[in-house]
Amino acid sequence: MLLKLAWRNLWRNSRRSLIVLLSIVVGQIAILLYDSLSAGMILQMLDNQIGAHVSHMQIHKAGFNDNQILQNYLPDAERVAQALQSDPAVAHFSKRVICFGILSSATGSSGINMIGIQPEAESQITDIKSSMIDGQYLSGGRGEILIGKRLAEKLDVSIGDKVVAMASKLDGEVGSELFRVTGIFRTVDSEFDKTAMYVPIDNAREMLGLGEHLSEFAVIAKNLDALPDLKKRLEAQLNASGETYEILTYRELLPLLVMQVDVYGQAVIIFYAIIGLAMVFGIVNAMLMSVFERIREFGVLMAVGMRANRLFRMVMLEALMLGMVGTVTGVVIGYLLYLPLASAGIDLSAFSEGLNSFGVGTTIYPRLFASSIISALLVVPVIAVLAAVYPAMKAIRLTPVDAVRHA
Repeated sequence: MLLKLAWRNLWRNSRRSLIVLLSIVVGQIAILLYDSLSAGMILQMLDNQIGAHVSHMQIHKAGFNDNQILQNYLPDAERVAQALQSDPAVAHFSKRVICFGILSSATGSSGINMIGIQPEAESQITDIKSSMIDGQYLSGGRGEILIGKRLAEKLDVSIGDKVVAMASKLDGEVGSELFRVTGIFRTVDSEFDKTAMYVPIDNAREMLGLGEHLSEFAVIAKNLDALPDLKKRLEAQLNASGETYEILTYRELLPLLVMQVDVYGQAVIIFYAIIGLAMVFGIVNAMLMSVFERIREFGVLMAVGMRANRLFRMVMLEALMLGMVGTVTGVVIGYLLYLPLASAGIDLSAFSEGLNSFGVGTTIYPRLFASSIISALLVVPVIAVLAAVYPAMKAIRLTPVDAVRHA
């Protein structure tokens, strides 16, 4: 009976209740869209960096990540390959040779990060093959090179043009090689496209005098949640021989982006707090007005025997139902708006230069998690109940005689 009475009381002033409901609905839609857009942008940045070059895990000689010189090659690459092949948590891995150098064309030159790769294995690790916009992916033949679109524009070269790469060899001398541009790629990270170039690993080894040595292994795990355990197993297995290996997951390789993902969770809490605070004022105002309009009614109810605790619960129920109706309606509308955005994305090509410099891409795909929906469903009803405490206390502090005489 109390529930039915509280529901009827809500609609005694339907205009006021609808205004409060509308504010809750709009707030919930804003929360869900902001949450999904923020998560989509940050996770997209992280996925793009992993897909462009970083991978889930990299294995080097200890100290290589801080000092990426040829002399810091892996002490026993074959042993690492065997460990990766035998671990069931590893989906794919690729061998790499990495060095810094200069790439020159007939019209200019630029500092580059030369990456020697196994073309087929690397296609399972990164998105470079699918990022090709002109020419062909590496076949493994001598003299082939892939460069980023921004680097191609800087050097003023196109498919079939010749370029010369120079870098310091293992023995300290300068190594050089003539390459012909086989393909041009474009990722969502314009800074990466300015410096990265890919050549077949055997070609890179020969140019740099590396023999059979490698700089790193790039690894893709079957399950991201299993990365910490995979890292521990590999560290125990590889370092048991006395050699020191550096095994880094994407969390260590991309600390700033990972920190942004963590900070995003705190930012969402602040956004919830701001929306919640705005809702509190609206609900408190609506419930106070409702209480003051029904002072005589409350006096009659208390005079005929309604206890203060039941009166308190009735006011709280009114606020709870107001919050629940607005919450459910807002979450449903917000989710329906999210679905097409998640599928088609939000086209921000007008800001492509700025977005690409951050490695985001021109189309943002919002991502909504179950935890976000659950939080939205719980937070606002709780806020509504808390906001109704003061109006409910005002109601139960009324004395029946004064309340009945209230004009």
